Amino acid sequence: MGKEYQICRRCVMDTSAIDITFNKEGICNYCSDFLVRYQPMQQKNADKKEKELNEFINTIKITGKGKRYDCIIGLSGGVDSSWALVQAVKCGLRPLAVHMDNGWNSELAQNNIANLVRILKVDLYTHVIDWPEYKGLMQAFFDADVIDVELLYDNAMLGVNYKLAAKYGIKYILAGTNQATEGMALPKRWNWFKFDKKNIKMISQKMGGPKLNTFPAFSTIDFVRFEFVKKIHWISFLDFFEYNKNEVLDALEEGYGYHRYPFKHYESIFTRFYQGYILPTKFGVDKRLLHLGTLVASGQMTREEALNLLKIPAFLSEQLLKDDTEYFLKKMGWSKEQFSDYLSRPEKPHELYGSEKGLWDWFFKDGEERKLYKMLVNLYRFLKKSGK
Repeated sequence: MGKEYQICRRCVMDTSAIDITFNKEGICNYCSDFLVRYQPMQQKNADKKEKELNEFINTIKITGKGKRYDCIIGLSGGVDSSWALVQAVKCGLRPLAVHMDNGWNSELAQNNIANLVRILKVDLYTHVIDWPEYKGLMQAFFDADVIDVELLYDNAMLGVNYKLAAKYGIKYILAGTNQATEGMALPKRWNWFKFDKKNIKMISQKMGGPKLNTFPAFSTIDFVRFEFVKKIHWISFLDFFEYNKNEVLDALEEGYGYHRYPFKHYESIFTRFYQGYILPTKFGVDKRLLHLGTLVASGQMTREEALNLLKIPAFLSEQLLKDDTEYFLKKMGWSKEQFSDYLSRPEKPHELYGSEKGLWDWFFKDGEERKLYKMLVNLYRFLKKSGK
């Protein structure tokens, strides 16, 4: 028997998150846990924040001395990655902006990216995914009925960024990830573990999809190798700054020809369709709860404003939904009947197909990363010495 519906009295998370709990005041575990992590950052005084930022920028400049670039910034065209790029340039860094084109870019995102790199005078590397292979992998994920089809994009983006950093001898990848606007933990089953190359490979294999020939897949072992052996670090750069999303959007629009999207992550046509229609229709998940709930908990939006936004359909018009549906069906080569059948089938868990999440949990549980680090460094040195 399912839980009786309940919504948090502080944020907007509700019982669509299967592991949500509420205290006697009706406050949920999601915003409570978030505030435990976020408030110490928020309470740092300005001098301490500036000192930490200056020290970090200086470290990046030292490690990048004499190199063409001193950091990498993955640029999706969304507000977070765009602002990370702006801040990096303001701090005197020499970033390489990296964009991955998986065939689903919106025209608006492409224009935002073009304006940013032109005005900021930074180099842009665009990695274009092989579409037939990527389409085949997407089809396999749809056939498998797993929730996180965007694991493909997220995993490949990790691979592209880390490998480019290694190529150019760069030690820091500066991400737009941050606590202020996305620090609330994702509920169980709303997405999947992002370093799971095995899951991608096995889903494709079991569903008759393509082999991973050109797809830049990234595994747990890859992460360990790049982070602990090559010492290339993925940093949530925006946590060094006061980050208010509305103020940032105003600044981007005024100074960089930026145009905002109606909801988070809508710079991709597929992400818009997936989060706005597929997730709520097939999986009963509305990610806006998490995105807006985080803004409420961090004080950037009132609960009333968030609730009013949730009353608005994820697709702002029936015509946009119709257009995106037609675009999706044409691009995937589906009929309306195939799409209807997909939406009606029950969800299947990612771990059903094989996963390396258990390996990750074993590696990084209770400080084991230090033990792992020593073990892998020794293995790396042995293999290098033996010429393997």
